[in-house]
Amino acid sequence: MNCTMVDLGAIERVDLREVWPDEAQDFTPWLADNLDKLGEALGLDLEFQGREISVGPFFLDILAHDVGNDRRVVIENQLDKTDHDHLGKLLTYAAGFDAYAIIWLTREFRDEHRQALDWLNQRTDEETQFFGVVVEAWRIDVSRPAPHFRVVAMPNNWQKRTVSVAREGSARVESEQVKRYQEFYRPIIEAVAGELEFTGSRNSLPRRWLSFQTGVRGVRYGANFYQYSGTANVELAIWRSDKEWNEQLFDLLMERKEQIETELVGDLEWERLDDFQSCRISAKLPASIDDDDGSLAQLQEWMVDRLLTFKRVFTPHLQELVG
Repeated sequence: MNCTMVDLGAIERVDLREVWPDEAQDFTPWLADNLDKLGEALGLDLEFQGREISVGPFFLDILAHDVGNDRRVVIENQLDKTDHDHLGKLLTYAAGFDAYAIIWLTREFRDEHRQALDWLNQRTDEETQFFGVVVEAWRIDVSRPAPHFRVVAMPNNWQKRTVSVAREGSARVESEQVKRYQEFYRPIIEAVAGELEFTGSRNSLPRRWLSFQTGVRGVRYGANFYQYSGTANVELAIWRSDKEWNEQLFDLLMERKEQIETELVGDLEWERLDDFQSCRISAKLPASIDDDDGSLAQLQEWMVDRLLTFKRVFTPHLQELVG
């Protein structure tokens, strides 16, 4: 009997400093543009919000938004072995931003620091989640290095404390509202499935945000509710870690405002948001998730129509301007 020998490559681990020589200048900007890779490892739908954000005399590496849970996420990077200094900063950032998820990325976890995250997960409720992630780079033979995130500490829902009786009522209200958002969004996702790729978690639907790929990194189509303005929106969100890039693309699209609004058959709100990282272009209607079922059904139809129209109109412009 003849056996065919398979020619297999050799996998080797690459020193992180070969891939990202400087943590602040190389790794953090790369991660800010590739949060989807980290989110996939953690089961979170991460969208970038800011980098090197001041918290007193300290600076948070990355602030993100978990679209699926509509909560803030703080991320602290350390391309060396964990130390007490970074653990302290992590807790400071968590408190400063009232974060839902707290993520510590490092080359290597000391046992005592991994145990500290486990202890925090055991003694905090479901509103706070700590993750410890080891960053690795691997390659096969002479191939390009590939990043890998290995989760070594995570929440264990079985170990979470039971919420107090005083919080159970508000928890039920929150749960009912989340369900209402999910029931509202599900038919929209199904209606556009052949045209737009949903970027959300496979595990759950979001609360107030839907996000769809445009084919351009850092640019997404969205459908959402803004409670502060009492509106429902369909938008083009420009949200890379490079604020200058975001503003340049926004300005180029702004030059085509008349043409774009003519093609869309409707006025848009153009928000450069100079004080923030992102820019957006949106269509809005007065609405709330608490509206009656008939109004929500009409809103679903409007969102589907606007999402598909945004894709038809904006895609050629994005391809021409960005490539």
